[in-house]
Amino acid sequence: MKSISRAAALAGAGILTLAACGSAPEESSSGGEGGDSASSDFKACMVSDAGGFDDKSFNESGYAGLTAAESELGIEIATAESSDPSQFETNIDNLVNQDCNLIFTVGFLLAPATGTQAQANEDTEFAIIDSTAQDENGDAIEVDNVKPLSFDTAQAAYLAGYVAAGTSETGTVATYGGVEIPTVTIFMDGFADGVAAYNEAHDADVELLGWDKEAQEGSFTGDFEDQAKGKALSDTFYSQGADIIMPVAGPVGSGTLASAKEADGRYVIWVDTDGYESIDDEEAKPLILTSVMKGITPAVQDVATAAANDEFDNEPYIGTLENEGVGIAPYHDLEGQVPAELQDEVEQLKQDIIDGTVVVESDASPQNLG
Repeated sequence: MKSISRAAALAGAGILTLAACGSAPEESSSGGEGGDSASSDFKACMVSDAGGFDDKSFNESGYAGLTAAESELGIEIATAESSDPSQFETNIDNLVNQDCNLIFTVGFLLAPATGTQAQANEDTEFAIIDSTAQDENGDAIEVDNVKPLSFDTAQAAYLAGYVAAGTSETGTVATYGGVEIPTVTIFMDGFADGVAAYNEAHDADVELLGWDKEAQEGSFTGDFEDQAKGKALSDTFYSQGADIIMPVAGPVGSGTLASAKEADGRYVIWVDTDGYESIDDEEAKPLILTSVMKGITPAVQDVATAAANDEFDNEPYIGTLENEGVGIAPYHDLEGQVPAELQDEVEQLKQDIIDGTVVVESDASPQNLG
C-alpha cells in the first residue's frame, strides 16, 4: 500500500462509537438497573435476521442499542434470534404474545413479516432496520405503527471506494455481497462510484471486480452465514490481483478476513460496524483499512427512548453523512499508510456530499425505495 501520515480528519467522520457485544444474547432477558419509573413497565423487543445477534455486523449493532436503552431507561427487553427466514413471522408473533410494546425487526428480509404482523397488531409499535414494511408481494407500504430506520450507505461507501482506489498498490479492488437485496447493493453502488471518482480525478485506471453498477450485476454468495463461500470468493479476487476487498455479507465477511491473512498485501474494508473494534480476531484487525458504518446502535436507542416516553412516530429515519447516520471508520493500524493528500481529498468529498456538490446515486437508496 502507499504510504504516509494520519487519518485524524476521518476519525471524526461523525458516527457514534458502536458498543461491542460479546456472545449472542439469550432468547429473552429483562430488567435494567437504571432508568425512571415512568418507563419501567415498558418492554422493547427485537427479532434478528438469520445472521444472529453475534454477527459482528448490523444485528449485533441493533442489539447493542436495545441493551443500551435497557440500561439507561430501566425498561424490560426480550429478543428472538432467527436462524432461518422461515422463523421471522413466528418470532415476531411470539414477541407480540409476550406483550412487547415495541418490536424492532432487523433487516430488509423481515419486511414482509413486519408488515403482516404490524397490520394484525395495531396496538404494538414496530421499527424495522434497513427497510420499510412490505406487503406479502414485497411492495413497500406505510403502516401507522411501523417506523422505518434506513441508512444511505452509498454516501459512506463512496468515500471507502475512493480510499480503496487511492491506496491500492495493484490497481485492482473488489466487492461482493451476501444476498442480492437493496441494502447490500447500495454499498456496492457507492463503492463503485468512489472508485470511478478516484479514476477520473487522478487519470487512473483502478479496476473494480465483483460489481458492475450500470448493469446491476455482480458477485454474491447467496446467504449471510456461510463463511467458506466468502473465503472462496475472496481467494478468487485476491488471485485476480485485487488487494482490497469490501464484503457486504455480514458474518460471511469473516471468510474474506481469513483469506486476507494468508498472504501479505491483502486488505479488507468492513461494513455496518467498525470492524477493527467489533472483530475478535487480533490477527485480522491490522488488515482492516476502514469500515463503512451505519449508526444503528444510537438509532435503536433513540427510537426506544421515544417510544418509552410515549413519543413514538412512524416518520422514516434516514441516516446520512450530514446527520452522522453513516460514515467511515478510522484507519487504525493502517492510518500511516494512507497518503495525507488522499485523506484531505476524502474529507473534502465528505463535505461536498453533505453540501450537495457531489450527489451519490443508487437505485437502492432509501429515498428511492420508500
